[in-house]
Amino acid sequence: MSIRHLDALFAPASVAVFGASERPGSVGGTVWRNLVGSGGYRGRLYPVNPKHSHLNGSAAYPSAEALPEAPDLAVICTPASTVAPLIAALGARGTRAAIVVTAGLDKAQKQAMLDAARVHTLRILGPNCIGMLVPHLGLNASFAHMGALPGDLAFVSQSGALVTAMLDWAGSRGIGFSHFVSLGERADVDFGDMLDFLGSDPKTRSILLYIESINEAPKFMSAARAAARNKPVIVVKAGRSAAGQQAAASHTGALAGSDAVFDAAIARAGMLRVDTLHELFLAAETLSRFRDGPSGQLIVLTNGGGAGVMAADAAAAEGVPLAELDNALLARLNAVLPANWSRANPVDIIGDAPATRYQAALEALSHETDSAVLFIHAPTAIVPSTNIAQALLPQVTAQPRRVMGCWLGDTAVAQARHTFRQAGVPDFNTPEEAVRAFSFLRTYRLHQEALLQTPPARSAAQPVDLPRLRAIVEAVLSSGRELLTEPEAKDFLAAAGLPVVPTQIVGTDPTDAVAAADAMGYPVVVKILSHTISHKSDVGGVRLNIGNASELREVCAAMLERVRALRPDAEVQGFTVQPMVRKKHAHELIIGASVDPIFGPVILFGAGGTAVEVLADRALALPPLNTPLALAQIQRTRIAKLLKGYRDEPAADVNGIAQVLVAVSQLLVDVPELAELDINPLLANHEGAVALDARVRLSAARPAGAAHFAIQPYPQHLVESWAWQGEAITLRPIRPEDEAQHRRFLEQLDPEDIRLRVFYSRRSIEHSELARLTQIDYAREMAFIATRPLSDGSEETLGAVRASVDPDNENAEFGVIVRSDLKGSGLGHRLMSKMIEHLRARGTQRLVGTVLRINTGMLELAQALGFQERSSPSDPGDHQVRYVSLELQTQANADARTV
Repeated sequence: MSIRHLDALFAPASVAVFGASERPGSVGGTVWRNLVGSGGYRGRLYPVNPKHSHLNGSAAYPSAEALPEAPDLAVICTPASTVAPLIAALGARGTRAAIVVTAGLDKAQKQAMLDAARVHTLRILGPNCIGMLVPHLGLNASFAHMGALPGDLAFVSQSGALVTAMLDWAGSRGIGFSHFVSLGERADVDFGDMLDFLGSDPKTRSILLYIESINEAPKFMSAARAAARNKPVIVVKAGRSAAGQQAAASHTGALAGSDAVFDAAIARAGMLRVDTLHELFLAAETLSRFRDGPSGQLIVLTNGGGAGVMAADAAAAEGVPLAELDNALLARLNAVLPANWSRANPVDIIGDAPATRYQAALEALSHETDSAVLFIHAPTAIVPSTNIAQALLPQVTAQPRRVMGCWLGDTAVAQARHTFRQAGVPDFNTPEEAVRAFSFLRTYRLHQEALLQTPPARSAAQPVDLPRLRAIVEAVLSSGRELLTEPEAKDFLAAAGLPVVPTQIVGTDPTDAVAAADAMGYPVVVKILSHTISHKSDVGGVRLNIGNASELREVCAAMLERVRALRPDAEVQGFTVQPMVRKKHAHELIIGASVDPIFGPVILFGAGGTAVEVLADRALALPPLNTPLALAQIQRTRIAKLLKGYRDEPAADVNGIAQVLVAVSQLLVDVPELAELDINPLLANHEGAVALDARVRLSAARPAGAAHFAIQPYPQHLVESWAWQGEAITLRPIRPEDEAQHRRFLEQLDPEDIRLRVFYSRRSIEHSELARLTQIDYAREMAFIATRPLSDGSEETLGAVRASVDPDNENAEFGVIVRSDLKGSGLGHRLMSKMIEHLRARGTQRLVGTVLRINTGMLELAQALGFQERSSPSDPGDHQVRYVSLELQTQANADARTV
């Protein structure tokens, strides 16, 4: 389930409270008093308690069966043993939502509750929750100690105690809410459901979440990515402490379950994470009022040098760049400011500044469109702060917003601060708070860019040898092992198309190592070979830069002796010998993969070498990755600055490094058995990258694979070839790289075809709109395109069909369009047939569409495919449009699929 019947939960026409009473201090009594005393709820209220005939002047009822109607919403505050029978009785009467406030349900009682609800598709909030509030309806279905003010922020919390504390905190500051929800144990309604519901709720401007844990990561990520496209989603998550699995065989594996993985998930979903509840509202205020403002750099405008220095210090600490003032800007400021102004950023216009000086300075700064302006004012006796606020209103409210305010002080600036806030100007109490808020905006923009980036066309990557990968996996697992030896690991990487250094296996006799080294040439690297030793350097099992045969013999003998002393339990098979790779200006990097218990496969990038744990310079990302996402992951590390080059050090081949990350992402799809991977070091310079060492652990449990990705990867299995008019064309899901190609396709359509398809005549289409058409969430929508190759090796799009599935997988709304010169060629029929096949396979109930009445070609195609046609529900007069629908899961369809 997802948003089904959540309207009954959050906008009920009637509410019944089970366990309502007059007893002071009881949960049921508190819930009932909050409902009847909230003073705005217009729905019908029913107290249910067999011990009472009336409560607060309302008739009380002994049971669900005795109620005069089935309530839209039931609030259950009765003992744990009564919950499941109550849910069954309510569902039978027609109730579709319940809040289970009751705590202490054991596993069997909770399952019985869910089983009773599932029969009737009754939604449950809780159990063990505070309840929820919908202030604009005057609805307080909770046992919180106070109500909430109406507003446009939605707050959803996993912690009940935090709900009551937050109500108190927000109320004292005048912060209002559209919804205030305590999820409790999330037996049914969870964060994913709430994000789906609130993401399309018109009364909610921003969504605030307090999270302690996530249960269904794919569902959460899909809902989060959809909601974050519509409005800011800001998260506080408890538990930043490391909780890695220290017994893991790889450095990357030790991060499984860590808070860094959650950070990576939040970033990939386009959300923003903050550390405290205060920052939660600070970020919400900033993003709602300044979401479209510039976020590149900051100019501080102040009437006090000290306040400017505080802002500059905060900017340095937060990594916020202060803009350099160029000659043109300096000239404009010199013309309007006194001779003793600071002539630098922060722009100090001196404490005696009248309102006109502020106006002139802001006008001079208005040409710096890439910079936001932080206006800081300390009160003086020369000009009242209120006068300055009023004078600046036309400039600070101009669109797009470019000015953030900071009025220092309390009583003296209270009216000025109120003036700014009432006008919608983001305003902060201190310079540090303002800079921190601006840093949130910068981070949020980076996360949003990940949702709307345009990857380049696919490059010619190294081919993947899938049969060879499968042979390695089967050989290792069939031998009873999980860890690959170093040669096996390098063979594994080479089969995946990754650059590796050549390696030769020899026995324990040093003479064999010498023979191998003589053949490949000195200097060489020798490593111990053992199925049971993962980190070879920890036992002295690695020696670099061996220059001759004599030294190699000594090294091999000493290494065997040392390893047998430190690891007498380890079976040593021999040594590996490889050429000593010397790359000028090279950097040691690490690229790894592991499987997080919540979010599934995770990819790591950072500074490598033997000090990898000490340096702890790393960034995590959730696959699937493409080149832009891989480059963004690299940029989140400190070593990224070194990779750009410095002094006489040339820049490394960052694109080559990114391709290794993309290949590892694909490896997690191709090899479900991959449990842990470390490529350390990956040696990279301006000439490219090569893997010098690798650790790979497999698992027969198949923890990787596309089925375990938190974000569904490209569904390659849906690509097919189709013979059409004497040539082979490809039918495949659309992908982000298709943006330019899709633009050309749309530009070739006749204006009338566009109007018939999308009900408008505009020919141009913005990047953000194209990104939404090509960067789809395959978990909740699908778009198939028909393409054919061109002589230059590229391809062109001939037609497209798209279907958006509702969160309950009930209805999918379709649209199909074929290039104008190819209408009537059968392409539309084939594309629609492919979409129908796909939706049937995923269990979608029906395919629906709204078609202009004059679009006879589409109506005829729908009829040929078995659609039923009627007047559109949105146009009951039947003047302009028709509504077509196809039932996908009928018995006839089921029989057809088995033929």
